[in-house]
Amino acid sequence: MTALLDIILTSEFFFSILRVSTPIIFAAMGMVVANNAGIPNLALEGTMLISAFLGMLVGSFTNSAAAGLMGALLGGIACAGLLAFFTLRYRANVVLGGIAINVLASGGTVFFLYLYTGDKGTSASIAGVTLPHIDIPVLKSIPVLGAVFSGHHILTYIALLSAAFVYVFLKHTPMGFHLRAVGENPDAARSVGINTVRVKTLALLISGLLAGMGGAFMSMGYVSWFARDMIAGRGWIAIAAEAMGRSTVIGTFLTSLLFGAADAFSNAAGTMGMPSELVRTIPYCATLLGLILFSVRAYRKGKTSSSL
Repeated sequence: MTALLDIILTSEFFFSILRVSTPIIFAAMGMVVANNAGIPNLALEGTMLISAFLGMLVGSFTNSAAAGLMGALLGGIACAGLLAFFTLRYRANVVLGGIAINVLASGGTVFFLYLYTGDKGTSASIAGVTLPHIDIPVLKSIPVLGAVFSGHHILTYIALLSAAFVYVFLKHTPMGFHLRAVGENPDAARSVGINTVRVKTLALLISGLLAGMGGAFMSMGYVSWFARDMIAGRGWIAIAAEAMGRSTVIGTFLTSLLFGAADAFSNAAGTMGMPSELVRTIPYCATLLGLILFSVRAYRKGKTSSSL
């Protein structure tokens, strides 16, 4: 236990929390936008996986990290557009639509990975590209704070900024007002001339864009290659973070960091020689525990309200 605490109570551990929280923050912010519009994006897992694959594929083909990032973002937007097309135009069930994209992503990325690399597991046989890390000039020289907050991948900083962007967008822009109005009461929003289909489509596209950034980070920042099912449940964890954050930006952001801390803790525990099978379950056990506590709290609050 002492050795584990020696690892956790370090600036490197807190640095790793921000690093591993990056894809969760992106996806969770995307879920906040979609859910506030009343159209939850349950395809985050598959969207991130497809974006991670396209980031690797386009980046490797063009030998350009910028092109790879653009490919990943377009992939995220395309997945969200596909979900919007079937659920909003043809009234398909949004849950089934999300599951379909997740299943398609899991099998489709393996198929195209094999076509491109001849390997069904990873793209390690080909050269990958990565986006840069950034040292913040003044901050990096400050003890402790510099070690925690400076030197991160560029997408980590964008993830932190995305939370601020979503907050301002939802709270302080006309489109954000329309989006929340559609989510709260679509009939009332429609009665005052708001195009609810257009607003929900925009919300899904923004959600897909943010999830695409999370996927790009996985194959162009977290590592420099693509691996089969490499998202490993982070999309579902983001959905849980948004639920526990009650669709608020601040609550969801803090919950995402909490789940990121659980993931960082599992990585630290792995260095101590703990069984890998046990270590890999830590983030998911933390997610399950968080959802149980959230459900119990919501149940008690509802019971108290009904008794009044």
